[in-house]
Amino acid sequence: MVLQQDSIVSEHTVSAGTADTVVQKTARSQTPYQVLRMLPKDATPAQQDFAIQAWFKPGKVHYSDRPDTLHLPGHDAGRSLKDVSLPQYYRESFFANDSLLHPELTGGRPGIAGDPVPYTVRGDDAITCMLLFCFVLAVTAFAYSRQAILHQIKDFFYIPRSDKTSSSDSSERFPFHIFLSIQTCLLLAITYYFYITHYVADTFVLDAPYEMIGIFFGVFIAYFIFKIIIYKVVNLIFFRSKKSKQWTWTLTFITALEGIALFPAVILQVYFNLPMQNVVYYFIFVLILTKILTIYKCRVIFFRQISDFLQIILYLCALEIIPLLSVAGILVLITDQLKVNF
Repeated sequence: MVLQQDSIVSEHTVSAGTADTVVQKTARSQTPYQVLRMLPKDATPAQQDFAIQAWFKPGKVHYSDRPDTLHLPGHDAGRSLKDVSLPQYYRESFFANDSLLHPELTGGRPGIAGDPVPYTVRGDDAITCMLLFCFVLAVTAFAYSRQAILHQIKDFFYIPRSDKTSSSDSSERFPFHIFLSIQTCLLLAITYYFYITHYVADTFVLDAPYEMIGIFFGVFIAYFIFKIIIYKVVNLIFFRSKKSKQWTWTLTFITALEGIALFPAVILQVYFNLPMQNVVYYFIFVLILTKILTIYKCRVIFFRQISDFLQIILYLCALEIIPLLSVAGILVLITDQLKVNF
């Protein structure tokens, strides 16, 4: 019976014996190639590595302390290998004192730059915050003035027999009228911005769209304030103060209704890509409807006992149509100044 020898022990024994044989075979200096040629052809990588380590013993490198005299004539002696300081012309370049030199910034980016995501109104955080502000403003105003709103809607088409108005009812309507009138101005500014970017131009002097919306918002605020002032002045001259006060609250109520009517169209245009042409038609419809309601309430409050319809038309043309045309002209001039003409 023959016992099989352990392969691991046999391999190490062969490796050690082979290395000793290589060392004892010759005493002259050998290269790694010559050492490997002395090994058998079937030597494993471990045996080759062991033979190399047995033949070559790494030692400490000692650099010469003698001065280097083998340099070119006319040039200084070479620098020591231990001197790792860089010369001045390596540490400073021609652009070292330039304010535009920023070596700490990377000169490029890895990979290939992809196509930038195009700008969309639905992805603009500022526009979204504006619309969210309008919604919160409407809900808050309705929550705090719900009874006054329902009461005024109920009495809007009712023809009162007297001109008395309740001061407490007017004070309750004040937050509702003011807040929703501000909302109307903001929605008109956003709608006009959508209109000019679709029909007039898409490149303007101002980069951010909300800057232009802020300018248009200020124009509409000034328009409504100016219209209320001129109505107040004319009504105090020709009519009693009670009728003037009643007309002021009615005018702000119609303005608030105009903003509520415009809000769905703006939402559909921003988030559901409603065609701008349909938005324009809807805006014209809302504008005509508000003017019809204005003419109706003007006749009920001021000209109920006068059958001449011409006076109503002259009154509204002077105080309603002319300011409207004026603000339209101002918006056109502002747009011409802000757009970029190529």
